Amino acid sequence: MQTLAPYASVAVGAIATVLILISTGLRSSPYNNYVLLDQALLHGHTWIRWPGEAIDAIKFHDRYYVIEAPLPALLLLPAVYLFGGSANQTILSALLGGIAVGAAWESLLRLDVPANTRLLLVAFFMVGTDLWWCSMYGDVWFLAHAGAVCFTMLALVEVLGKRRPWLVSLLASCATGCRFNLVLALPVFAYLALRASPESQKVRRSLEFGMVLVPFVAGWVAYNLARWHVPYDIGYSLWYHQDDLGDPTGPPFKPKYLPFELFSYFVAPPRVLQGYPWLSAPNAGIALVWTSPALVLALLARQPRYLVVTLWATVAALWIPLLFYYANGASQFGMRHALDFEPFVLVLMALGVRRQLPGWGTVLLAYSVLFGFWGLWYWRNFFRPTY
Repeated sequence: MQTLAPYASVAVGAIATVLILISTGLRSSPYNNYVLLDQALLHGHTWIRWPGEAIDAIKFHDRYYVIEAPLPALLLLPAVYLFGGSANQTILSALLGGIAVGAAWESLLRLDVPANTRLLLVAFFMVGTDLWWCSMYGDVWFLAHAGAVCFTMLALVEVLGKRRPWLVSLLASCATGCRFNLVLALPVFAYLALRASPESQKVRRSLEFGMVLVPFVAGWVAYNLARWHVPYDIGYSLWYHQDDLGDPTGPPFKPKYLPFELFSYFVAPPRVLQGYPWLSAPNAGIALVWTSPALVLALLARQPRYLVVTLWATVAALWIPLLFYYANGASQFGMRHALDFEPFVLVLMALGVRRQLPGWGTVLLAYSVLFGFWGLWYWRNFFRPTY
């Protein structure tokens, strides 16, 4: 049975990819910032030929630059080289989303989660969060989420298995290359990769982890120098200063945004309509208590204690800054920013229910999946068709 386990995970990932691809209608995203960035890179510069207001880009020294982390653009580069501006970044988004689901299945296998519970948890992860929704549309922000979740889940698979430092470091760095704030998870991945190392190997394994980071850090510095002429990233601060929702000065993280974010994550409801389809999804998103209440199963996790504590610390490190950010993710079904920490919550959920899934937990998982399917249906039919 163990021999077949990796093939089962690949099969799950392949099925998820096909389902997401079907839901996309193979329609190319109009918010194809990564395609524009690749066209720029292929011409030897980082500024893009800005087509207009629909594309979020920073104006800096009379040129426009893509704000988001660049790794998805590098993954898309061969397609843009072959097909130019007609390259379809939504296909990459669906592929990354599908791989994330396959990796979720594999991670739960490594935690010895029973098959029925595993199926419910993976269905929740795919449909009960914004993972499928983001992967289906493939817009620049959503492709970044799909990539970050994909590489985070693959890194978690490795720390739950062989814990090869170079591979954990590579995958965690790739996640950061999709969503910059996941740099906060790098120390956690280092700890999990090195924790059980024999004393005689700790220095070598630490160097192994660190050396993989070097080209990523060098690339990040070079990319920032090419855009902003400084070694660190100022893109999101510049955007905050230019955005109508932001302020002309200061950082985009401020205490005054906390009430808005708390409302977004814990209160924001769907809208009740007087007629068909009776319920609608507000463009600004629906709170996790409505879309993903099964996340509370993570509170059942107790053992192994070191892993539970480490995962909760990671969730806090990733979520707390988001609670002070000036934007909640804007156009979205649920709270898409939660995808930054939901892979870690999934492992906590698995640790909490792998011995026994309570009946109420089954109900919450089933509800979250059904609500997620409703969200996909509503967006595709009433808000933003993909056909």
